[in-house]
Amino acid sequence: MNWAVALESEGKFTALEELIVRIGFGEYLSQIMGGIPMSQGEIIRPADMWVGDDDVLAFHTPEVTQLINEGNKPGNREKLARLIEHSLDTGAFGNLGLDDMYDMIREQFRRFANEEVSPHAHEWHLNDDYIPMDIIDKMSEMGVFGLTIPEEYGGSGLGKTSMCIVSEELARGYIGVGSLGTRSEIAAELIMGGGTQAQKKQWLPKIAMGETLPTAVFTEPNVGSDLGSLKTRAIKDGDKYRITGNKTWITHAARADVMTLLVRTNPDQPGYKGLSMFLAEKQRGTEDNPFPTDGMTGGEIEVLGYRGMKEFELGFDNFEVKAENLLGGEEGNGFKQLMTTFESARIQTAARALGVAQNAMELGLRYAIERVQFGQPIFNFPRVHGKIALAAVEIMMTRQLTYFAARQKDEDKRCDLEAGMAKLLGARVAWSTADNALQIHGGNGYALEYQISRVLCDARILNIFEGAAEIQADVIARRLLSSN
Repeated sequence: MNWAVALESEGKFTALEELIVRIGFGEYLSQIMGGIPMSQGEIIRPADMWVGDDDVLAFHTPEVTQLINEGNKPGNREKLARLIEHSLDTGAFGNLGLDDMYDMIREQFRRFANEEVSPHAHEWHLNDDYIPMDIIDKMSEMGVFGLTIPEEYGGSGLGKTSMCIVSEELARGYIGVGSLGTRSEIAAELIMGGGTQAQKKQWLPKIAMGETLPTAVFTEPNVGSDLGSLKTRAIKDGDKYRITGNKTWITHAARADVMTLLVRTNPDQPGYKGLSMFLAEKQRGTEDNPFPTDGMTGGEIEVLGYRGMKEFELGFDNFEVKAENLLGGEEGNGFKQLMTTFESARIQTAARALGVAQNAMELGLRYAIERVQFGQPIFNFPRVHGKIALAAVEIMMTRQLTYFAARQKDEDKRCDLEAGMAKLLGARVAWSTADNALQIHGGNGYALEYQISRVLCDARILNIFEGAAEIQADVIARRLLSSN
């Protein structure tokens, strides 16, 4: 609501934004009453949350009833759809409420995505190709990798809101491109928050320049969300550590130069206490020899979507890491250091989800306008333009929640609740928007030649990584209950 109130106070709250608010409140109030869709196959009913009939009735006030009845109704959806019908290439539907600097950043990266990424993304996906290094080099020149790194270390010193906009626009072109910047951002945040001064001076300028590409190495074959059960071991041996164990679902591992590697340094301390984080150097691999570093092997995991960086299983057998590369210089702080990045990681996942959702919506809208059946564009049919209108509403609501969390982070305020909400909602909206856009394409959407087939596959991962939806919902619920 802060977004709408601010626009209204500035005289910028038009019919389009009003329809977004009306439809959004009507839809979400209906969901609270009847069931919240966590996915296509899981709906959380009030009874599942121990909400009794009396509480449901108490919620059903005249004001709520009016918002439901007059909010998400067919006439409003059609009005909204007609308003956005001719704004296909504008990059957003409705006033986002951002200042000129953010609008300039958005326009710069939208233009880059349109010219350098979108025309090639589907080919990269179908061929399961890496994102070309010249794209990474151009991103480096544009300052993507150092956007949030302080100027004293060679970065731009901008905030999370700026990074959200960049991630969103790049992910709209191709989710893998949007994720490249996030990887550097989170690695830099780990070093800024937990590294020694020497580590900051050594690594941050290289990351900011794009000279060093990082990868996060946390999960193991039998350990996903439960990081306290990690088994990969690091044993001190003079001025180095020897790493032995296995990791999985490691993105961009072959082309990375440094790994933020979470391992167990103290087997006698259970759970999170015995974990430590290392800045583990490795040689950048090639197509012929993806893992040339001694003590390290890797095998590719073939995936449905989220391509362009490739996923790997890694094996470590006496892999050597310099003792000076223990993050912060003290053992046992690995999980605490990682936790400091959770808010940013979830905000950035929400931003990438927004990019995927925006792309899906644009593909669906374009197809609906151009596809003629029964003598008219299928956009004219209520079941089609209704899907597009609701997508526009949910994308805007997710945007505002994501931007709010980012602003809280920029102001050094706790935002784990808002970041988790944005990630959970963003992942759901990306999937539902992509699924509905594919439905608008009909049988053509099932053909690999159409881009929506890729976008659907890309959207699916968002509900799994950076906190699976089930874990995310549980964390949000516990946080809300603890605050009451």
